Amino acid sequence: MNKVVILTDSTAYVPQEYVDTLPIKIIPLSVIWDGKSYRDGIDMAPEEFYTRLAKSATLPTTSQVSVNAYQEMFKKLLDEGYQVLNLPISSGISGSVYSAFQAKESFKNDPIEVIDTKLVSMALTFQVLTAARAAQAGASLEECKKLALEAYSHIGVYFTVDTLKYLYLGGRIGGARRLLGAALHIKPILSIRDGKIDAVKSSITSAKAIEAMIQLVEKDIQGKTPVRLSVFHANAPETAAALLDRITKQFNPVESILSWVSPVVGSHVGPGTLSIAYQAGM
Repeated sequence: MNKVVILTDSTAYVPQEYVDTLPIKIIPLSVIWDGKSYRDGIDMAPEEFYTRLAKSATLPTTSQVSVNAYQEMFKKLLDEGYQVLNLPISSGISGSVYSAFQAKESFKNDPIEVIDTKLVSMALTFQVLTAARAAQAGASLEECKKLALEAYSHIGVYFTVDTLKYLYLGGRIGGARRLLGAALHIKPILSIRDGKIDAVKSSITSAKAIEAMIQLVEKDIQGKTPVRLSVFHANAPETAAALLDRITKQFNPVESILSWVSPVVGSHVGPGTLSIAYQAGM
């Protein structure tokens, strides 16, 4: 039986313990800063990135995975005997998936599947983990793909940013654009809907935004089991840890994960971003 590997990208920021123990491979996007390119999570770790971002007079830009990089990765994995399920960042946020589709054309007769996940960060990680656990248990490529697609409807994510500036300057503001004319210190609650960023509601303080996110998660899961939760953050580790502890006690998940927002995603949301992702009923 051929082995199945789940290929995702660095924006998922899958915690290393899962990469070490499950059939998961990572391909990096890049941060471009002051003329130099940094591979996301490899050449620049989140802690270093957010420290620099807070002090820098210039803002980074980002670069999607190239067609050539995908071709090289696909060939490497095929040569190692793998069948490949590629779960990249949403097409509504990055063009990486189009690079993957184009690269796949060079391997028409090979076992490679590419999905536009319409997800990012830890929401994407939950989809990746669902497929990777099935692959580890011996599921076929088609079975892993089916499970990944099924998982999408069980996954949700909410996040709040300190400022909409980074989303606006990075061109990723999406449905949150309507909040730009609101009070300067408003704390928006955003979500990923149909693969794009959308505004759900807003609060006047960070504390109220956190409460609103918890209420939204509670409404979404509505007693569904099992529940998996993640809190991920852009340089707010203490607040994130406290939030994860709170929602773990409240929702009793079978799995809870604390993680960072990757530098590429952080370039567009900015420091201080706090997020909750969940998978419920699967």
